[in-house]
Amino acid sequence: MNSSTKKMYPLAFLIPAALVYCTFFLFPTSMAFFYSMTWWTLDDWEFIGFDNFVQFFQEPSLRIGFRNTLIYAFTTMGGKVVLGLFLAVFLCSKIRNKDFLRSIVFFPALLSTIAVGYTFSALMHPTNGIINKALALVGIAGPNWLGDAKIALLSVAMTDIWKGVGIATVIFIAGIMAIPGHYYEALKIDGGNAFQSFLHITLPLSRPAFNTVVILALIGGLRTFDLVWAMTGGGPGFSSDLLASIVYKQYASGFFGLATAGNVLLFLFVGLIAFPIFKLLNRKEVDL
Repeated sequence: MNSSTKKMYPLAFLIPAALVYCTFFLFPTSMAFFYSMTWWTLDDWEFIGFDNFVQFFQEPSLRIGFRNTLIYAFTTMGGKVVLGLFLAVFLCSKIRNKDFLRSIVFFPALLSTIAVGYTFSALMHPTNGIINKALALVGIAGPNWLGDAKIALLSVAMTDIWKGVGIATVIFIAGIMAIPGHYYEALKIDGGNAFQSFLHITLPLSRPAFNTVVILALIGGLRTFDLVWAMTGGGPGFSSDLLASIVYKQYASGFFGLATAGNVLLFLFVGLIAFPIFKLLNRKEVDL
């Protein structure tokens, strides 16, 4: 085997992955950018330049969609990080049946998002929902969780946190279990308590897991569509509309080129927010 063959041999193993990547990501993405600048139907198209983008930015609900998307993404990300870390620390402590408890925490992540959305819509019903009936037993008048424009988006976000915190917890558990045990033993010998152990060992040394949860939860929140659509349909009014639901409404109305332009903007929006945060978190991880 000559030197050129030796150099090409490892590259041959990349060909299947490269074909899959080009077929299912690079090519569709390129076509989406192209069709975002066209008026198109299933059997015809016409190039119109940036008209779709101009029209999309003129949508009355777009400003609300941008604001709601940011609120929703950072709310769900913060909830999953805080609750996931708390549950991971608790489930890594010396408790009984920890494996069973871990499976319970992770179980919601296995459920269908649409099924979760419809279930919580029933639970949050203003008159017949179990949540408001339980509040009524202690003398509290429950709100219209999904019908009040002020709290509808927050209600969906709480449901998202409930469903997604299991994945965050598992990632944190993996990060905590990778920390060498002798660090905790040394701190205990020096007289450190549980809080100091968490603050000076668990928190800084689980930074890789923390970064992973932040990025996954943030991107997931920015891209969310199915849970919002199942629970509120973007309503009442436009109060819980996200960018993804605005794009869907354009598709459903037959404005395919306009909706494709919206998808391109959503793609760029997610990248412009997630990539700098990813770089910042990785820089801090290296500094450690």
